[in-house]
Formats: sequence, C-alpha cells, structure tokens
Amino acid sequence: MRSRAAGLLLGWAADRLLGDPRRHHPVAAFGTVALAVERRLYGDSRLRGAVHTTLLVGGAAVLGAAAEHVAARPLARTALTAAATWTVLGGLSLEREAAAVHRHLAAGDLPAARRRLTHLVGRDTGALDAAEISRAVVESVAENTSDAVVAPLVWGAVAGVPGLLAYRAANTLDAMVGHRSARYARFGWSSARLDDLLNLPGSRLAALLTLAAAPRRARSARRTWRRDAAGHPSPNAGVVEAAVAGALGIRLGGTNHYPGGRTEHRPPMGDGRSPRPADIPRANALARRIGLLAACCCAAAAAARYARTRR
Repeated sequence: MRSRAAGLLLGWAADRLLGDPRRHHPVAAFGTVALAVERRLYGDSRLRGAVHTTLLVGGAAVLGAAAEHVAARPLARTALTAAATWTVLGGLSLEREAAAVHRHLAAGDLPAARRRLTHLVGRDTGALDAAEISRAVVESVAENTSDAVVAPLVWGAVAGVPGLLAYRAANTLDAMVGHRSARYARFGWSSARLDDLLNLPGSRLAALLTLAAAPRRARSARRTWRRDAAGHPSPNAGVVEAAVAGALGIRLGGTNHYPGGRTEHRPPMGDGRSPRPADIPRANALARRIGLLAACCCAAAAAARYARTRR
C-alpha cells in the first residue's frame, strides 16, 4: 500500500510535468482493440453491449492484476503504479486544450476558437459566440477534472493498477459507444451505466475538493451544488459543474446543439453572470488545485489502508 500511495503521487506529478505520452499512447491502443471487439460483437441489443463492456473492462482489470503480480517488489510496484497513473490521468492535457481555446478568444479569432473547442466537447461549435465558447470550456474543465483526474485517483487508491486500468477502460468505452445515437442507444447502454457508476465517488470527491480549493466561495459552491446539480442530465457531471459554477461565481448550463440535430436544454447552474474568456484561466487554476488535493487525499487513503493492514 505504501507503494500504491507513492506511485499515485509520482504518476500525478508525471502528468503535471509531462502530460499525455506524445506517441503510442496506451489508451489509443485500447481504443483500437475496442473497435476490433466491437466489429465482432456488435448488435443492436443491450446483451451484446454488456458482453462487449465486460470483456474489455474485465480484460483491463486482469491485465493490471497480472502486472501487479509480476511487479512484486516494492520499488517495482511503485514504478508500475506511477506509470499506470500517468497513463490514465489527463489533467495537463485538459488544461492545455482549454488554454489553447482561450488564446484564440483573446486574439479575437472566433473561428479558430470554435475549431479548437471540438477537441474538448461533442456539441456543435459552429455558431457559438465568445460567451458560449467560454461556457463550454469551463464545463468541460469541470467535468473532465472529475473524469480524468479525481476519479482515476480514487480507483487507484481503492484497487491499485487494476482499478486504474479498469476505470480508464470504462471511461474510454463510454466516450466511444456510450452516447445517444441510433447505433449505440442499446449497444452502448451498459458502458454508459458502468461509467456513471464508477464516476459516482470521484465526482462527489471532486465537488468536495472544489469547496476546499476555493474556500472564500465554498458556501456559494455548496449551495449551488445542492440546489442545481440534479437538473443536469448527468448524475456526475452536474455535481462538479454546479460546484465549479458556484466557486467561480458564474452561471453554467443552457442549450447545447449536437451533430445530427439533437438539442439538449440544461437548467442554469449558479447565480452569477455568463462566463467570459477570462474565466477559462480561472477554471484551469481551480482544476489544478482540485487535482493536487485529490492526489494528496488518495495517496493518504492508500497509506492509511496500508497502516491498518500492518496493525
């Protein structure tokens, strides 16, 4: 467990210093495997989708368990946990993408900002103004700080490398097949529900850490979380986005248009003004503090668990 705690901290630090691997990212390799399995198993049914999810997420967990078995010595286990944590986290890459959109907005280049925003969100960005682009970025930073930083650290603390890899596999499958389209409405159902389940503890911890990361706005963040989160279509994203809206003193939510003609109306979250481009660096700074607190909390939890087992 001491190796687990040290590995989580080292992996988080590697993500903050290096970001995602530039080439041959393991998550991209997993995506290739997932597509191959989908071609074999696809059918317009929840049962086939459940088999698809079980094989891939279960396979990732088994791979992690086998790797931990091989890396039996403490130093090797620490290195393995650090490498797995670095692989599954995405904090610095998220911050870089948000900052890139902000640079285009600061330069007054709305078309470039709209194009770059597609790296962060799935909504149609073609007609968004600066305020709507800013809202989309802040919402994405909030949601993905939970999904790509806090939640994997939680599962790393709970289940080590198998937890890290299984969580990332489930989260990747949700992005690939968990959306509401004619092809994946039933086949992707189990992936979407599993991702919702696995993100429950991480999203709540992320919201709590938002209060700690913005102490002067903690009361507002807590009030917005309790009042507005349930109106969001996601049981997890709404929790974090509402807390971040309160912490930043802005209003999130609104109407989103998606490719294919789908429109989603989200109730407002927060009592403040509409987001501005200057709120993007503020959101990034808040996300960095949340990530640091999450790394410390999860490492401490792993170390405390080790101490209990030793006693």
